[in-house]
Amino acid sequence: MNNVGKITPHLWFNGNADEAVHLYIDLFGADSTILTTTHYPTEGLLDFQEPLAGELLNHDFTLRGHRFMAVNAGDEFRPNPALSFMVNFDPLDYDGDVDAARADLDQIWAGLIDGGTALMPLQEYPFSAHYGWVEDRYGVSWQLILSDQEGEPRPFIMPALLFGGENQNRAKDAVDFWTALFPNSEVGIQVPYGEDTGPATARSLMFSDFTLDGQWFVASDSGVDQDFTFTEGVSLLVECEDQAEIDHLWAELSAHPEAEACGWCKDRFGVSWQINPKNMGELMERPNAFEKMLGMKKLIIDDF
Repeated sequence: MNNVGKITPHLWFNGNADEAVHLYIDLFGADSTILTTTHYPTEGLLDFQEPLAGELLNHDFTLRGHRFMAVNAGDEFRPNPALSFMVNFDPLDYDGDVDAARADLDQIWAGLIDGGTALMPLQEYPFSAHYGWVEDRYGVSWQLILSDQEGEPRPFIMPALLFGGENQNRAKDAVDFWTALFPNSEVGIQVPYGEDTGPATARSLMFSDFTLDGQWFVASDSGVDQDFTFTEGVSLLVECEDQAEIDHLWAELSAHPEAEACGWCKDRFGVSWQINPKNMGELMERPNAFEKMLGMKKLIIDDF
């Protein structure tokens, strides 16, 4: 079950995007590849970008058919566990062979934990016979789970949003807002805590999943106090058909004017979005396009 659509997770790396993407592709294997690569121009850069002139800018890549983007930048931002990736190892995808699914999970875990940190050890939990949450050496977080083959099918990889800190107990509000904003969206499973658990109230979401324009996501409220929340380290890039769609999404999503830059905005929950035209690649090939983009907040197609 694939999860490719108009919303693409975008990962921020501190000068090592190429290394990270090649590691992920090697680990995930089949149907994992670099689709396109772009480089920084050699002129028209901001001062802090000068050291990257001519170097890698972006990799557009897939992991088992699920699309990601990686930006090669500086140390301004770093991914954190507020936006991680749920990786479902469903035995049904392995011809019902639970051992094969478990072995695949273990192999990928071994690659991600190398130089990384286990946020939840790989072991049995009440919700899964085999699960672990790891923050890899680049700061990207992955939740690897041996799925219940009796449950409803879900994609192999789903972005997972954890609401804590200043956004504690706002998961349901966010799901309701996003599913109303994007067409072809629906709420899937919603499991409340049922009783107060740490900072989470009884009505807070212990787990939920939902679709945005047909793509699956996960949202949960944290059951423990945490001092981090969403950052630009992992953003969600939306490819829009035209300027009208850009204008509409920007008006609804941008809630922090100080965060607006180069098509990036931050919504009322602190989640970072990139609202881009679908033909961004073609626009960036125009003369001085990079420099023009740096001068914009919301992207205006006619200004490229």
